[in-house]
Amino acid sequence: MTTLVKPDGSQIKKTDKKVNIPTEKEKISNMLDKLPNPTGWRILVRPYSPPSKTKGGLHLADETQEKITVASVCALVMKVGPLAYKDETKFPEGPWCKEGQWVMFGKYAGSRFNTEIGEVRILNDDEIIGTINDPAHITTNF
Repeated sequence: MTTLVKPDGSQIKKTDKKVNIPTEKEKISNMLDKLPNPTGWRILVRPYSPPSKTKGGLHLADETQEKITVASVCALVMKVGPLAYKDETKFPEGPWCKEGQWVMFGKYAGSRFNTEIGEVRILNDDEIIGTINDPAHITTNF
């Protein structure tokens, strides 16, 4: 295994590479501009990232956190494509979700890729199987 070394000689940890997700409105807008725009009936989501510490106080290894994120079936809707939920015959009651909402989807749904803020997925609008208020309430089996 290769170890990256900073100029002062200390090791670079995976946590050094993580990017903080902004909370200020202007910074959120700048971050969203860097993400791809879903086309057609697709939706861009960011999978739920678990806390780094368990309820019992144990710290989870980065590898374990990554596995949980990849196996996650919950995500935050970041962007919605221009045709998502526009088919009134398929969605007679209107959209199943909207930007800023937590959703659930199938384990293998969508296309995965990495960005500055971590993994994101692009899903079809009909791959959303539910909405949830708090993704921490859903346990992950991996």
